Amino acid sequence: MQTKEKMIAGKTMRLETGRVARQSNGSVLVTYGETTVLAAVNAAKEAREDIDWFPLQVEYREKHYAGGKIPGGFFKREARPAEHEVLTSRVTDRPIRPLFPKGFKNETQVIITVLQSDGENNPDVLAGVGASAALMTSTIPWNGPIATVRVGRLDGKYVINPTRIELEDSDMEMVVSGNNETVVMVEGEADCISESEMLEALKQAHKVIKEIIDLQNELVDMLDIKKDEVVIIEPDGTIVAEIDKQIGNQVDEIVKIVDKQERSSAKDNLVSTILDELEDSFPDDENTIKSIIDDRFKAGFREQILATGFRSDGRSTTDIRDISIEPGLLQRTHGSALFTRGETQALVVTTLGSKSSEQIVDSMDDDYKKNYYLHYNFPPYCVGETGRIGFTSRREIGHGNLAQRAIKPVLPEYDDFPYTIRIVSEIMESNGSSSMASVCGGSLSLMNAGAPLKGHVAGIAMGLITDGKRHAILSDILGMEDHLGDMDFKVAGSEEGITAIQLDLKIEGLSFELMEQALDQAKQGRLHILQKMNEVLPEADEISQYAPRIMSVNINPEKIGALIGPGGKNIKRIIEDTECEVNVDDDGLVTIAGANTVKCEEAMEMVKAITFEPEVGMEFDSKVTRLMSFGAFVEFAPGREGMVHISELEWHRVEKVEDVLKTGDAVKVKLIKVDDQGRLDFSRKALLEKPEGYVERPRKPRNSGGRSGNRPFKKKRF
Repeated sequence: MQTKEKMIAGKTMRLETGRVARQSNGSVLVTYGETTVLAAVNAAKEAREDIDWFPLQVEYREKHYAGGKIPGGFFKREARPAEHEVLTSRVTDRPIRPLFPKGFKNETQVIITVLQSDGENNPDVLAGVGASAALMTSTIPWNGPIATVRVGRLDGKYVINPTRIELEDSDMEMVVSGNNETVVMVEGEADCISESEMLEALKQAHKVIKEIIDLQNELVDMLDIKKDEVVIIEPDGTIVAEIDKQIGNQVDEIVKIVDKQERSSAKDNLVSTILDELEDSFPDDENTIKSIIDDRFKAGFREQILATGFRSDGRSTTDIRDISIEPGLLQRTHGSALFTRGETQALVVTTLGSKSSEQIVDSMDDDYKKNYYLHYNFPPYCVGETGRIGFTSRREIGHGNLAQRAIKPVLPEYDDFPYTIRIVSEIMESNGSSSMASVCGGSLSLMNAGAPLKGHVAGIAMGLITDGKRHAILSDILGMEDHLGDMDFKVAGSEEGITAIQLDLKIEGLSFELMEQALDQAKQGRLHILQKMNEVLPEADEISQYAPRIMSVNINPEKIGALIGPGGKNIKRIIEDTECEVNVDDDGLVTIAGANTVKCEEAMEMVKAITFEPEVGMEFDSKVTRLMSFGAFVEFAPGREGMVHISELEWHRVEKVEDVLKTGDAVKVKLIKVDDQGRLDFSRKALLEKPEGYVERPRKPRNSGGRSGNRPFKKKRF
C-alpha cells in the first residue's frame, strides 16, 4: 500500500493505492475531507478488431450508504444511474479520452464508486482525480495525468472546491479539468458573468489543478510501473499510393459542397467507386481503404480552412448561418418556438404546471424537489437515419442539462411566477450545435408561454482547426467541423454575460490566449443571435388560455395548522368548493392552481380569511354554528370561530339566544375583543341602530360567594 496526501484548497487530499481492488489493473482511493471515492481501471488484453473507434466506458456511481441513507421507493437497491451520475460519468470521460494513444483499441473500463460522503465536499470532482490517478498507476497506455476541480465565486472571490453550502450563495459553478500546461475540459453555469471573469476563473482553477497533478506524480514515483506498448500497424505504401491516385482532387471539391446530404452522398459515392476499383487488387482491405479515405477528407477539410479562411459552406470563420424563428408554432401548448439555424432545427415546447408537477430527486446526500427542468430529445430522423428508440441516451441527458443550466439564470423568481416549468426540445434537424439551438428555442418558448424572463438567452458552438502553427477559430460550427475539428466549445448567455459553458477538446490542451480569442468571438456571435431573437419576440406574451392559473401568498408559518385544519378539514373544503389545487410549504408559501381564474381568486380569499390576523373593529359576514345558554358561536372564516355573548345580540335584554338566532343563520358581526388566549368576542348589536332614548345600565361588579367589596378570605388551618 502506498499513500500520498497534500493540502489542496485548504483541505487534505489523500491518494491511496494497493489496499482495495488489488486485482484491478489500477485502483486508487481518493479522500477529500471525509468524502471518499474508489476509481478502478481495467483494459482487455487484446484489441478489438474491425472498429474505428476507441471502446472506453466510464461509469460513476453514488451509493446511498455513502450518505447514510437507504434508497427510496419500493426497490431498496441502487438501480439505473440517476441524471447526476450520468452527467458526472460524461464529465469524467471527456478529459481522459483524448489522452489515450491513437490506434489503441483495447476495451477499457473506468469505474468510480462513492464509498462515503460527508455531505460537504462534492465527490463528483474527485471522480476525475481518481480516474487519472488509477490510469497512472496502471499499465494501460495513457498520456496523463489530468486533474479536476470545481470553481465557485463568493462576494467576488474565486473559491476552489466550494462546499455544498457555499455553492448555494455562489454566482458561478464550473467543473474544470486540465493538464500541467492548460485546461482541457470545462462544464458549468454562471449568473451572467463577463468573458474576462470566466477566463480568470479558469486560470484560478488551473493553479490548483497543477497541485493535484504534482500529488499524482508523487504517488506514481513510489511505484514501479511499466506501461503496455501499443502496436500500430501502418497501411502498406502501395495501397496508400493507389488510393491517392484514385482520389485525385475530388476530396477538395466534395468538402466545398454546402448541403450536408449532398456532401455526404458525394463522399459515399467516392468511397464506393474506389472500393470497386481496388476490390481485385486489395480484396481484404476494405476497412483500411475507408480509413485512408477518411484521413484524406479530414486533411483536405482542415487545410481548406487553414489556407483560405473559408469553410465548406462558403462562410468565413466568424459568420453565423441564416436564422429563422417561429414562436407560437403549436397553438394548444402553453408555449412553443421553432428555431432554425442553417440545417439545425429545434422545436421547443414549454409546459407550465403547478407545485404537484415538481420533480422529486432522491440523491445520496439529500432529497429535494425541482420546479424547473429541460428535456432534450435527439431522434434518428433528425439526421436522416434509422436508429434504436429506447432509453434516454447519455448524450441527450448531457445536452439537456447544458441547455437547462443556460436558461436558469434568467428565469423569474418563483414568487413572481409560481409555476413548475418543463421545457422539451425536439431536435427536428441536426447539423451542428443542436444543444445551443435548444437554448435559443427554450428562451423563445418561455417568452411565448408568458414567462417574464430577465432577458433572452442564446447559445453558440465554437470550433478550432490547428496544425500547431496555424489555427482558425470557427463560429457556429457544422457537424463535420465538430467531427473533424479539434474543439467543441459551447457558450451560452444573455446580453449581460455568460450563463453556461462547455468545452471539449480532441487535442491535449488549449492555450489561454486561444481560449480568450474564442470567448470574444463567441460573444459577437451570441449578440448577433440575440438581436434576431429580440426582433421577433422582445418580451413575454400573455399566458396561454390553456395554461393553469396559479397564485401564491405567503402566510405566517404558525397559521399553517389553522389552514390545514383538523384532519385536513379546512384545506379539503377549499379544494372541494373551488376545484383548485392548494399546496402549502413549510415556510408558509401557499400556491393555488386551477383552470379558472375566478375559482383561484375564491380559493385565495378563503386562504386569506383563514390565515389573517383579525383586529378589533373589523366586520364579518358569519354563520351561526352553535347555540349556548350564554350566547352563540359564529364562523367568520372557514374553520375559524368566535362568540357573540347574549348581551351583544340586541340593544334590549334577551332572555334566550334562540329568540334571536338559530343554527345556520347568516349574521353580520363586529369584532370587539381579542383576549390573551386569542379568543374572539363579536357583537351583533354593534352593527344595529341604537334605539332612540336608550340608556345603557352599568353592570354590577362580579363577586364570589356573595361577598362584596375587597374583603379578603379568612385563612383556615388544616
